[in-house]
Amino acid sequence: MSRSQAWRRSLESFVLPFGAILAGLVLFGVFCALVGTNPFGVYASIWKSAFGSASTFQNTLIRAAPLMLSALCTALPARLGLVIIGNEGALVVGGVAAVSAGLAMGLAFPPFVVQIGMAIAGMVAGGIWIGAAGWLRHYRAVNETISSLLLNYVAIALLNHLVGGPMRDPSSLNKPSTYPLAEINMLTSIPGTRVHWGLVYGLVACVIAYFLMQRTTFGFAARTAGGNIRAAKIAGLPVGKLTVVICFLAGSCAGLAGMVEVAAVQGAANESLNVGYGYGGILVAFAARHNPLAAVFMSLLVGGILASGGILQRAHGLPDSTVLIFQGLVFLVVLFSDSLYGRFDFFKEKPVVVAPPSPPPSPGQEPVVLG
Repeated sequence: MSRSQAWRRSLESFVLPFGAILAGLVLFGVFCALVGTNPFGVYASIWKSAFGSASTFQNTLIRAAPLMLSALCTALPARLGLVIIGNEGALVVGGVAAVSAGLAMGLAFPPFVVQIGMAIAGMVAGGIWIGAAGWLRHYRAVNETISSLLLNYVAIALLNHLVGGPMRDPSSLNKPSTYPLAEINMLTSIPGTRVHWGLVYGLVACVIAYFLMQRTTFGFAARTAGGNIRAAKIAGLPVGKLTVVICFLAGSCAGLAGMVEVAAVQGAANESLNVGYGYGGILVAFAARHNPLAAVFMSLLVGGILASGGILQRAHGLPDSTVLIFQGLVFLVVLFSDSLYGRFDFFKEKPVVVAPPSPPPSPGQEPVVLG
């Protein structure tokens, strides 16, 4: 691939998602106008509540942290050509496993060790959850999109059963929850901010994922299998192991997001784990074109949208769920934009026209010399 062609493809990968987001903004503005609200006032409120000040931007960062980790649950398997949407389920089981580990370790270990134990428990639980979908896909030909989607409902049902039964704290009356984690074992905030260390977890995970998939032989093997699975098998690549391992890594990222939520925000496992960060991560992954580094910036955008739900209700009388409509519209337009790749001549490599060589002179014919 020439440098010019690589530049055009990179520009296309930026322009189309950005244009899709703008189109989503326009459609959301039309929706606001239809319900009798000034769209420009709504946009101003969203900006103010998401990025308008240092305090509101910190709220956005708090919501962006689990979105980064959840996005990797979809972005990594996409390199294999898999469409995994079980982010919410992996996040939920990761949160439950993290709380279980934290309560089991209690005060018998230093807080740092407890936090590491909770992180490992959440990652292993989430990894097994999505790894099962990858195993079913390769070894039993079960569609990974359907199986991972159904696993979301299994995880939510499991959460409701545990927090309402075996793991319930008797003092949680109106909102069933597990016993709370010890305050000393909670994730603290980054010094000088209200943002917890889960943001650093998300940034580091995205950088590692990018390096793993773009700069290692493991990532090259995964991209090869995703491009042509038959050619990968002929070349001797272990496609089955690649599928299970990558799905496990993807699920472990979402499971870590669940650990971050319970250890830094909720303090216990309850229905607030099923708040939609998993589904938001799907939007982030597709809008970022499954690029882990681009997912960081898209997480900030989606996190800002989620942070603006309250102000839309107070200032404009819109339901708090209006942000989910905004999120859904952007998701639909981003999916549609995938069909536009390769259709614009501007982003295509311009063919170089080479003039055919002049025919040799016929035998006995002297060449004409222009003086």
